[in-house]
Amino acid sequence: MSVMKRLSMIFKSKANKALDKMEDPRETLDYSYQRQLELLQKVRRGVADVATSRKRVELQINQLEAQAAKLENQSRQALAAGREDLAREALTRRNGLNAQIADLRIQYNNLQGEEEKLTLASQRLQAKVDAFRTKKETIKATYTAAEAQTRINEAFSGISEEMGDVGLAIQRAEDKTAQMQARAGAIDELLASGALDDFTGQRDDIQAELDRMGAGADIELELARMKAELGQGPAPRSAIEPGQQQGQAAPSAQQNTQQLRQPGEGL
Repeated sequence: MSVMKRLSMIFKSKANKALDKMEDPRETLDYSYQRQLELLQKVRRGVADVATSRKRVELQINQLEAQAAKLENQSRQALAAGREDLAREALTRRNGLNAQIADLRIQYNNLQGEEEKLTLASQRLQAKVDAFRTKKETIKATYTAAEAQTRINEAFSGISEEMGDVGLAIQRAEDKTAQMQARAGAIDELLASGALDDFTGQRDDIQAELDRMGAGADIELELARMKAELGQGPAPRSAIEPGQQQGQAAPSAQQNTQQLRQPGEGL
């Protein structure tokens, strides 16, 4: 197959596909019905023209018959008056008119037959047009219902173009939300582990000093606990003893350190 034939086939297939997509059966049916009405109108106009011609021929026949009858009377009167020559001339003219009348009658019969044929064709075409109109409206109603049902089914199944766009938007929103949640969780874990400093909080110097003292006390308590487990000292007091007054001052860190030292340990 040559390149031009392939290009022609591709172009025809593309054009056929585009036309098939653009074609609306309802519009095609309406156009076909309109063309049938135009054809029916032409047939009716033809019937009217033939009937008019037939009527004109009929009037001509009537006029010629009246003239022929008049010439026959004139020939009788001329013969009665002894004018045979005039009677012969009148009869000659009457015979000419009779010949014309005979030709017109043939034409009249032909026109009458043509009128009958066209009238019958017009009646048959009218019946076909009426049947096509009924079928057309039925097909259009069925197509409209099928189109509406298809759109409803597409909307429910989510395969239409609009629903597809909505589905993609929802999917993107869900993915973005999940990503933000994961990011927030990761930042919380980093802040809790101390790997990431919280620069949003406002901490003064006193709070920082208190935090350092708390951290040092925790270390001392941990060391005292480890010594107690090894038998190198008493268990530490991690809470206020019962009966201790609320206003009594807690022992200083230096006194706690001296109490934790056993006799015989080096300074």
